[in-house]
Amino acid sequence: MRFKIINTVIILLLFAGLVLAIFGFTSFWYVLSFIVFYLLFLLTVSTNVRFNFFVNSISENPGIKEKQIAISFDDGPVENTLEILKVLEKYNAKAGFFCIGKNIKKNPEIFRKILTKGHLVGNHTYSHTRKMGALSVSTIVKEIEDCNKIAEETAGIKMKLFRPPFGIVSPKTKKALQKIDMLSIGWSIRSFDAVLSSEEIILNRIKKRLKPGAVILLHDNNAKTVNILEQLLLFLKNNQYEVVRPDKLLEINAYS
Repeated sequence: MRFKIINTVIILLLFAGLVLAIFGFTSFWYVLSFIVFYLLFLLTVSTNVRFNFFVNSISENPGIKEKQIAISFDDGPVENTLEILKVLEKYNAKAGFFCIGKNIKKNPEIFRKILTKGHLVGNHTYSHTRKMGALSVSTIVKEIEDCNKIAEETAGIKMKLFRPPFGIVSPKTKKALQKIDMLSIGWSIRSFDAVLSSEEIILNRIKKRLKPGAVILLHDNNAKTVNILEQLLLFLKNNQYEVVRPDKLLEINAYS
């Protein structure tokens, strides 16, 4: 509803600006600049789930006063997930894994092992398409439901938590989640481990943003994340931080 109101106001302002430009009261360049600014604004809010502009997502728990944080992983399960699980077990840490449906189908034993080790699993769509922003409501629903279906067939669970691929959301994402009663989960610390090559830069990026109630985003399909995770867990331990499952930190139910 908020987007509809804002979009309507913007369109009316653009129309008024065009009329003024036609009659020489303002410059067409001002109108064009306004259009470019609005398009950049839409691009920004649609590619950052934390802004909660199109979809209300839970990205952290600001009410947490204790030194507790959550670690989450996207894009598994894959073979590298097994190494991630070993490191988590070594430090007695529980995490959240937002899994891609086609990867669950390919690696069912790894998916079940995530659960056996006491970690959380969530929905990250079936195909993890880069076209999320262009999908129809029905296609988004199918992507989510197909992932839920393979998860239930594999491990007998009904996932309730959804993380948008690449953090891309739109009004259609909101409608899709409402149709199937799913909860969107974001993050407060984006490590960029999927794009940055330097482990030191990635770790420093996380450390600088660390605070109680934070949710860290990593990727378990990235080989270097194993070493980053171990260094991070050691840092957290030395600084008296407790790593808890995302659902516990955010005080929500992971399954229905």
